[in-house]
This record gives sequence, structure tokens and C-alpha cells, in this order.
Amino acid sequence: MSKAERSFLKRAVTDQRGQVLPWMALLMVLFLGMGGLTIDLGHAFVVYRELQSSTDAATLAGAYAMTLSGATSTSVDNEVKAYSSLLTGAGTTSGYGANANFNLQSVSLPTPTLSCVTNSIYVSVPCTASATGDNVIQVTQTATIPMYFIQALKVFGNHTPSTLTVSTTSTAAMQSGEVQALNLAVVLDTTASMNNQDNDANCGNTELYCALQGMQTLLQSLSPCSTGSTSSNCLSGYDQVSLFTFPNIQANQASDDTTCTNNNPNIPSYSAPAIPTATNTTWTAPTGTSATYQVTGFEDDYSANNQQNGGIATGSPLGIASGANTGSNCGGLEAPGGDGTYIAGAMYAAMTALQAEQSANPGSKSAIILLSDGGANSSKFGSGFGSGSTYPSKNDQCQQTVAAGQYATQTLGMTVYTVAYGASNNTSDCSTDSSPSITPCAEMLGAASNASDFYSDATAAENKGACTSADNPNLNLKGIFTSIANRFTAARLVPNTV
Repeated sequence: MSKAERSFLKRAVTDQRGQVLPWMALLMVLFLGMGGLTIDLGHAFVVYRELQSSTDAATLAGAYAMTLSGATSTSVDNEVKAYSSLLTGAGTTSGYGANANFNLQSVSLPTPTLSCVTNSIYVSVPCTASATGDNVIQVTQTATIPMYFIQALKVFGNHTPSTLTVSTTSTAAMQSGEVQALNLAVVLDTTASMNNQDNDANCGNTELYCALQGMQTLLQSLSPCSTGSTSSNCLSGYDQVSLFTFPNIQANQASDDTTCTNNNPNIPSYSAPAIPTATNTTWTAPTGTSATYQVTGFEDDYSANNQQNGGIATGSPLGIASGANTGSNCGGLEAPGGDGTYIAGAMYAAMTALQAEQSANPGSKSAIILLSDGGANSSKFGSGFGSGSTYPSKNDQCQQTVAAGQYATQTLGMTVYTVAYGASNNTSDCSTDSSPSITPCAEMLGAASNASDFYSDATAAENKGACTSADNPNLNLKGIFTSIANRFTAARLVPNTV
């Protein structure tokens, strides 16, 4: 071997350059696997949080659906699906749940379970509060997540999963959450048609008498004082109620309806209160001989013991007006009539008063309950009414009712519940509306904030089943007012162990 060959061999044996390359090749796979594990698990955590939020939303939606009259396990199940992350399936909007997104590609069908819980501090309503006979709902959703980067570990012989399954569960108790203070305007029909007889076995009296019985049910279902109040100490007003009637009455005689005088206020021609703006926060009730739709201010003294379901204070203005005081000369509101039906003016008066009340009670919410047989077609109007098609006008009176209800909902953010009591499906009963024509039943449905906020007593004498509510079927007036009162309370998420 030559000297040059020996020198080359020596360098080859002693040269250490490049020895780290095999190790780096092996470690690179390990680093990629560890990085892939971090990325895949990080993505899985994001998916888990999104799935949990979706499950919470679906559960609360299901709890709300349980409060609707006529609720069934199927209707609740469909509402859960509609707010789930399900990409396809019955009960979803356009085949998708409201919370479906790109990260949640393989979500299984959500599985709601309804239960009747009677021994938990988290559940504050009986099982009978829902037509399903339950008061708690639990929903589980499962998602399968593909694992991409962690597959690099298979080089080392590890059997890494190609997917990861995450599951989330939420539980909600219906009507057991913190209740928001409420300003409520009840707009009640006291026209002559309310003297018609309702032969429903649940009442068997005049329609006005039956309506006042329903209002008494409503008052007992509300909370007049904040939490912690006692029968002798109301800490603060909570659910405040004001009563409006149409036709309007003479302002300085409104007390005839709220005291035991056995007198009826004079009924002037219909007046036209201004439409309130979204920023309007003032309301001055008419006085003297002026016409007013408001019978009482916003009262919170209607409970006999300052608590929900505590009976009605029969000496309170609302107690007397609703007929709860059965003493001498105390029959509640009467319906002398004479001016026909016109609803829009009372609605705008109620909105303006609610705006002012909500401004005085920050954090409160406002709602209107309108009860009428519809069929606005009065001819008794004061000054200011035109002959066009928009308020205030003598024409298109039923359409003006619809416009008033939608204005309260869309512009002022109020919820409008309508109760069609003896409303017909005949366009002739909305005789001032011709383009387009409309029925009293459609008038009351259109004035409600949503179809689920529309109720109808289909057993009323004038109705005879012609006007029905698809979302709230088969309810008499007491059931209707109970259902509406339940809508003012909210569901709450509770521990899954409940």
C-alpha cells in the first residue's frame, strides 16, 4: 500500500464529519410526530370547545321548546337538532344545524333526554310546567376528528389512531334561570262583542268575564317583587303590569274601572297617540276629559303576599279591574261598547308607556299581550284620522293592527303576544281592508312577534274552531295566559349530575 493510500484510509477512519445525519434523519421523524401530536390535539381541543358551545345552545333551545304549549318529545328533538352542529338531518334549517361549521364535519345525531326532576335545588318549576311532563333536558353530541400529523409516528411502529372521538353533554332546567324584570302592557278588548257568550266548559260566561279570568291567572303567575321578598316586605318591584283597553275611555273616569263604584267611564271617539321613536323615553298619560287607553299605571301591588302564585290583592287596581274582588259593586271591567273595534291606537299608547318604563328601569324587558276578536272596523274617530292606508287612518284598520305589532317587535325590540279570542276567518269582518283583504285571525297572527307568540281560543263561541294556532293548539284562555307567563322565564344550564 502506497503512502497516499495509507493517508486516505487514515483520514476516512478518523474523520467524524456527517455522523449526525443518520441521527437527525431519525429524530426528524420523531420531531414531526411530536409536532403532529401537538397540532392534532390542539385542533381536537378547539373542536371540543366548539362542540360544547353548540351542545349548550342546543340544550337551551330544547328547554325553550319544552315551554311551548303542545310541546312533545318530537318537537323538542327537532328544536335541539335545529341548534346543533349536525350537518344533515330532520329538524334542521336547510339540512344544517345553526351551529354547524367547518371544524365539526362528522357530528353524530344529538340525543336529547327529557326527565322529571323533583329533588334538585337547580330546578324551580314542576314537571307539569311542560306539556311533555318533564322539566329537565340533557343533550349529548359526538364528533369524530381526523388525525393527520400524528400519523408520522407510525414510522416507529406505533399504532396511532386515524381519528379521535370527542363527546360533550349539557343539561338545562326549564324556567329556572335568573328572571329579568318585566314591564308588561295588557291590551284588552272591551268592545260590545266581548259581551257574547262563551259556552266553553272552562268558563261558561261572557267572553269579557272569561278574558278577565285569564288575566287573573296571568297576574298570579308573575313575580311582583324581587327575590327575597316576604309577604310583608316587597324589596322592589319586579314584574310591573299596566292595563290598556279599547275603545279608549275618559281619562278622569278611569278610576271607575279600578275602584268599586259600579260606574262605567265615558267612551269618547277613538284617539290617535303618536307612534313612539326608538329613542322615545317619555310618556305623559292623558288627563281630564281627554281620551286615554291606559286604565292603570304600571302596578306591582297585585299580589296578596308579594310573591308568585300567592293570590291576587283584591283591593289593588289590577285586582279590581280584573274582577278578582267579588264584593259589592266590584265586577271588574265591563264592555259597554258603542265605538266598534280599532286596535292600533291602543297598541301605540302601550308602546310609548313601555318605552318610558323601561328607561326608568334599566335592565328590564318589555312585552305586550293583546287580546281581541280582531275585526277592526270602527267608524267613531276623533280628529287626526285620515283616509289613507297608514296609521292613523279610517281605512285598512286590520292592517294597521299588524303594522303596530311588527313595529313594536322590529323597531322597539318588544315581544308582542296576541290572543285571538273569537276571531273569525272572514274577510268581511275586516271590512275597511281591501288591498289586500285580511281576516281577523290573520290580523292577530300578523301582529304577534312570531308565530309561536300567537294564541287562539278555538272554542270561543264566535270562533267555532275557525281560527287556530299551529304552534299553540288546544288551549283555553287560562291555559293561554299560563303559557305566556311561562315564556317570561328562562332556562338555565345546570350540572349534568342533575
